[in-house]
Amino acid sequence: MNLQETILKTIGLGKSFKGFSAVSDVNLDVTRGTIHALIGPNGAGKTTCFNLLTKFLEPTSGQILFNGFDITNEPPSQIARRGVIRSFQISAVFPHLTVLENVRVALQRGLGTEFHFWKPGSSLDVLNERALELLHEVGLEKFADEETMSLAYGRKRALEIATTLAMEPELMLLDEPTQGMGHEDVERVTELIDRVSRGRTILMVEHNMKVVSSIADRITVLQRGSVLAEGSYHEVSNNPLVVEAYMGSHGGGAL
Repeated sequence: MNLQETILKTIGLGKSFKGFSAVSDVNLDVTRGTIHALIGPNGAGKTTCFNLLTKFLEPTSGQILFNGFDITNEPPSQIARRGVIRSFQISAVFPHLTVLENVRVALQRGLGTEFHFWKPGSSLDVLNERALELLHEVGLEKFADEETMSLAYGRKRALEIATTLAMEPELMLLDEPTQGMGHEDVERVTELIDRVSRGRTILMVEHNMKVVSSIADRITVLQRGSVLAEGSYHEVSNNPLVVEAYMGSHGGGAL
């Protein structure tokens, strides 16, 4: 398989709400096996873009291609089955289940028993080995039997990444994975994303420029719903238009 092939492509992607253009003419090319970051000032259209890619919103214009197939008109469930799996901004785990049980629930999708409510819980034991492998991958194996609500925030995000991995994504969409974290958790989750990205493709929305600069292979900068710049961190951070966009919106904040 050619590692440089495009896994996700958007052509002229746009979304308007009652005449207001939230996203306009966005052309994205995400290369297989890379970490691609979507950045931009607040209100730049990053989350709207994510919602379009997973069909939580219907595009007003343009096309979305995944592995060369036009998925523009497919429902969210079909896009998820194709392997485009999104992890949400707000930690989406079951607080009263154990850490291991959360991963097993995500793995059930592979067994096709999600709706077999009458089956005994022991029928999920076959998933324990894989669940523990995933917990090991995100550094949570020693927390397997803990109730999820007792986990620290950064570890909840790590668990969420494990449950996303359980869905066997071909493309992982991470929406603000380090939002609301302290310095130590940010470093831990950044290292985790870098580790799980090996052999996978990740598209992430991220505010923290230290995170982006350390792990993103390619960066697309949005401003007012349009692509302002694209390239490596070095290229975009030295682009006068990008610097101006960030300086203006962050009151002199650094990129």
